[in-house]
Parts: sequence; structure tokens; C-alpha cells
Amino acid sequence: MRQLKTDFSLKRVGYPPSIAATLLLVLVLPLLVITALTAWYSITLLEQQSKERMQKDIELVARAIRLPLSHALERDYQRTVQQALDSAFSIDRVYGAYVYDRDGNTIAASGFKPSSMASDEVARIASEGEQQSEFGRLDGEEVFSYFVPLTDAGGRISGLLHVTRQASEINDYLATLRRNTLLLVMLSGLALSAILLLGHRWAVGRHLQGIEQGLLRIGKGELTHRLHAGGARELRHLASTINQMLDAIERSRQQISDMGSRLHQAEKMAALGQLSAGVAHELGSPLSTVDGKAQRLLRRDDLPESVSQAVEAIRREAGRMEQIIRQLLDFGRKNPLERRRISADKPLRIVCERLLAEPGVPIRVAWGEADSTPIAVDSVRLDQALGNLLRNARQAARSQVCASITVDQQQLVYHIDDDGPGIDPADRDHLFEPFFTTKPVGQGTGLGLAVAHAAARDHGGEITIESSPLGGARFSLRLPVATEEQA
Repeated sequence: MRQLKTDFSLKRVGYPPSIAATLLLVLVLPLLVITALTAWYSITLLEQQSKERMQKDIELVARAIRLPLSHALERDYQRTVQQALDSAFSIDRVYGAYVYDRDGNTIAASGFKPSSMASDEVARIASEGEQQSEFGRLDGEEVFSYFVPLTDAGGRISGLLHVTRQASEINDYLATLRRNTLLLVMLSGLALSAILLLGHRWAVGRHLQGIEQGLLRIGKGELTHRLHAGGARELRHLASTINQMLDAIERSRQQISDMGSRLHQAEKMAALGQLSAGVAHELGSPLSTVDGKAQRLLRRDDLPESVSQAVEAIRREAGRMEQIIRQLLDFGRKNPLERRRISADKPLRIVCERLLAEPGVPIRVAWGEADSTPIAVDSVRLDQALGNLLRNARQAARSQVCASITVDQQQLVYHIDDDGPGIDPADRDHLFEPFFTTKPVGQGTGLGLAVAHAAARDHGGEITIESSPLGGARFSLRLPVATEEQA
């Protein structure tokens, strides 16, 4: 029978991304993108808030010097106007401060750069009479401008206050903030990736690598190798499940191998049975003719003594051959059992009485309480089995053979003991094989124990071999006790 071969070889198909790369793609990268977008949105809000704060600061400065400038301009206090502007410029947040009359002419100025606004533009803004603000450029510098109309005591517009703040200051601050935020996001991404890769290697990767190496060993033929269950609960469960699968496969392989061996043995026994039955039938008739001719010769009174002895020898050998043929027929028969309910002692008594007429070591029977136990058996087959066991024991015994009957866990047991040399352990596995014998050539056919074993098996029992209390071997024929339905 062909042996079952298990192939656990691992074949790589393509190169799919690893777990670490997958985690980087589906976890770290989206997290970094979300962090970057959040940081960018936060910086945008901060920029907007900073601009609003810058406007409010300039508004507060302009409102603080508006009244003094209006009074000084109304009374034509040029010096006071200049002092007010210088006080406003002394504040770090102010880039430049300018005062215009209603016609747009510059009256006073304080700052890094002189005003470059056209007179008509200033006059237009002043004529509108409302506070205004705007971003623009002043002599190439991006500034934030805030305009506040100046009025006299009668509420008429007498001039315009122009206060500016350098916008590049806040822009530089925001640019620095953006760079630092981007750098922080990149460093955070690198740190998070390193932590993820190291954590994956320590918690998952090395255990998965161990599982892969174990499967590769199994794929190379080390079917007894088992995976080490370590790491997280899921990995332990995976390794344990694979080990259970391997154990189940190994059990299945062993069962299939055993079934194959039993099937092969059964096929061999069936073939031997058919061959034995055919040979027995073919030899039976010629052997009967030889024995009959020999009997007729012995009836003659004129035979010399030497001829009579030769004919007797022919008849003895013919009888021996007849016995061998009978065993061949018993071994090859496939007839169904004809069970009858009988007492356990009955077949043993019949066999012992029959064997008294044969030469050999005396047989002692230890009768007991189990003798009347009912059994449902085919008497002919059981008689053959017990007869073969007792003959085998008499041939092996030195001086005595003992038979007894016991009941053990709903099984009736016939014990056959002898005081012979015992059974060689190397021969025990072959004793019930057809044509196997430990006797010298010409003293055994190797079919007696095979016939007994087949009878026990057909009855749902078995024959076991142990050491005998007499010093030799004990053959125990175990049969099920008759049930109430069989009774």
C-alpha cells in the first residue's frame, strides 16, 4: 500500500507587504496626515488671531492719542502734535505714525519711514470721517495701516491720524512657527514609526518568524516538530491551533497506515484461505484413495512383515496429511457461525476426552464455579480452537498441562497453561500468522494457532499470551458471556 505523504512546503506567491509595512501605511501615515492637517489648521487660526490682535493693538494706540492730537491740531500746537506722535512711536508695536490736515498735507510724522501716501488719497479718507484699516505696502514694506479722523470741538474733521505696524513681523513669526511645526511632525512620525517597528518586532515579528521557521522545518519532513506558542494571545492561539492540526494529521496518518497494514494482512489471509481450501480439496481425494488401497493391502494374509510395516507407515503419513488438510479447510472456511447457548465447561470436557486417546503429556483440568457460565458459540469452531491450543501446550510442555475457566469483566476466559520453555518475545507477534511455527521441520504446520485465533476473532473474542504460573506459557481464549437475549 502506498504511504501517505504530507507536504507542508511553503511557497511564496508574489511579495505582499509585511505586517509592519501595512501598519505604517494604514496607521502611522494616516495619523501623521491628520496631525499635519491639524497643525496647519491650528497655525492658520493662530495667524488669523495674530492679525486680529495686531489690528486691535494699533487701534488702541490710535484711540489713545486721538484726543490729544485733535486738541493740539485745533489749537495749532505743532510741538504737542509731534510729542504725541513720538510717544506713540516709542511703543514697540508701532512702525510709523503720521498726522495730516484735511487737505492731505503731512503736519507731523514719526517712524522709520516718511509717509508716501498721496495728498488726494489722504484727503479722501479724511473726508469719509470713519475709522479704516487696510494692509498695504509702504516704501516696499508690507504694513498694516489704521486711519482715525481728527475732529475739532464742533465735530468738524480737522485732520487724519495714520498709524502703521510692520506686517512682516507677524509673518516671520508665523513662518518660523510653520517650520517648527513641520519639523515636529516629521520627528514625531519618525519616532512613531521607530516605536511601531520595534514594538512589532518584539511583540509580533519574532513570534511570527518562529512560526514560519517551524512550518518550514515541518515542510522539510520534520513532522514531529511542534511550534512554540509565545507572544500575544492571538499568536499563542494560532501556534496552538497549528500544533493541534499537526497532531490530528499525525494521528490520521497513523490510523491510515494501521488500516493499510490490516487491510494488507486481511487480503493476504483471504488469499491464503482460498489457496488452502483449493489445495485441501485437490489433495483430499487422492489421499483417500491412497489410504483405501493401503487398508486393502493390510487385509491380505500373505504380506511379508516388512511390507506390512511399510504399508502401516504409508497409512500413518496419510493420516498426518489428512489432519493437515482438515486444518487447511478449517483455516480457509468462510461459513457463518452457528451459535448455540451452552455451558462453558461442555466444549472443554469434549476436547479433553478426545485428547485422552492421543499420546502426550497428561492434561489436568481445574474445574470451578465459572464452569456453568452460559456462552453463545459455534461448538465446532470452539472445539477446534480449544483442541489446537491444548495440542500446542502438550507439545511444548515438559511434564504437565493445566486448563481452567474464569470470568473476567463479562468475558469468559479459557486458560491453557504449560510448564515448557515459554514463548520467545521475538516470536509473539508472529504466532498467529499462518504457516509460522517454532517446531522442527515435519512436526508442525503452523496452522493450529492461526485457526484458533480466527475462531476467537469470529466469536468477538481474542487470544492473549502471558507467562504461566507453571513456568511456561499461558494462552487465554477470551469470549463474551452470553447476553439475556442470546440466552
